[in-house]
Amino acid sequence: MSIDELQQRVDSWIKTYGVRYFSELTNMACLTEEVGELARVMSRAYGDQSFKQGEIPNIGEEIADVLWVLTCIANQTGVNLEEELEKSFAKKTQRDKERHRNNPKLTT
Repeated sequence: MSIDELQQRVDSWIKTYGVRYFSELTNMACLTEEVGELARVMSRAYGDQSFKQGEIPNIGEEIADVLWVLTCIANQTGVNLEEELEKSFAKKTQRDKERHRNNPKLTT
């Protein structure tokens, strides 16, 4: 699925099943909540914390939840994610094309 298709599918789902988008501010709070849930799983899977009994390492599900809410925010604010990602790649390539290669902290 392309990024444009993702935005269209989320929009269609919201209009079919979700009644309407939550407000932008509510979705920002939802995004923060979802990122927190991802952070919890990451800290248990890769950090020093352990999973509680019954918890599962559902990293993919949590990443998808973050992407879902982020897509909702993009849709309701008129952001074309595919276009913005292309701009971001160009900006990062221009700015960082040598920086990471020359960073001694990144050599093994």
